[in-house]
Amino acid sequence: MAVLRAVGEPTRLRLLALLAEAELTVTDMVDILGQSQPRISRHLKLLLEAALVERVKEGSWAFFRAAGEGAGARTVAALAALVDPGDPILASDRERLAAVRAKRSAEAQAFFSRHAADWGRLRALHVPEERVEKAVRDALSGTKLRSLLDLGTGTGRMLELFAPDIDRGLGIDASPEMLTLARAALDRAGIRHCSVRTGDIYSLALPRDAYDGVIIHQVLHFLDDGARAIREAARVLRPGGRLVVVDFAPHEQEFLREVQAHRRLGFARDVIEGWMAAAGLTPVRFTTLAPDNSGGDTLTVSIWVGRDPRIVNDAPVLPAAPAIEVA
Repeated sequence: MAVLRAVGEPTRLRLLALLAEAELTVTDMVDILGQSQPRISRHLKLLLEAALVERVKEGSWAFFRAAGEGAGARTVAALAALVDPGDPILASDRERLAAVRAKRSAEAQAFFSRHAADWGRLRALHVPEERVEKAVRDALSGTKLRSLLDLGTGTGRMLELFAPDIDRGLGIDASPEMLTLARAALDRAGIRHCSVRTGDIYSLALPRDAYDGVIIHQVLHFLDDGARAIREAARVLRPGGRLVVVDFAPHEQEFLREVQAHRRLGFARDVIEGWMAAAGLTPVRFTTLAPDNSGGDTLTVSIWVGRDPRIVNDAPVLPAAPAIEVA
């Protein structure tokens, strides 16, 4: 009955239709619906109590979205199928939602513009991202990847890359600015089953055994304690799940400490493999991607794969393998 009461009101139905499309703040919903903040908050409270909507705190902000799992998600999907998409009120809401998304995109582009020079200098030192992305896809091939966690998600690119292959994806990042970029990217790509959240890579607010795959892409070199981050990533892996770490091989580009706050100048193979083993994972694969213009001022990208050794019936065991050198 609580669910029926929650959806049996026009404004709440409008809110559900919006939140099935995008993550929004209360301010976003006030702007779109043209109603007061207290009124919107009361409606959201009822939707939350009925488990039709999820709320995630992000610093001083809170984001809302339609329930992603369970009975609430099934109810939202059923209601969305019944709603007339040509309804003029809902059409007007969608137009204002498009304006909110356009604002996010503009903010993201402004952030990129401010940092483009530094990022461009770094990208010029290592292999093209297309090669790295292909190697990451290869690292997670051969397993049922229903759920994916991307730690230090940045622009959300890993979620975008794997979105066609997964049922749900979550990106975690400590930077509100980066989460703005990620949300804008997911919006542009029309990806609804992936979301991003602020979080602490050392202490994830996530249950044990929750994800088939975890990616830590170009993040460890920013951290004081990479081993701790890998332990936490291993904790949320399901039996047979895989952790993929992408980072730089050891290098001497000291400018990265000053320009981009790198704490570590790359990692040797045995360092990451040792951290994985200490976290209870079995290192199963190591790949290096050297840039075409090999020289003293270039960066080699390394990719490590660790597997949760617990046995599951539907997860093939990937045997340990020697380094795979990719020119």
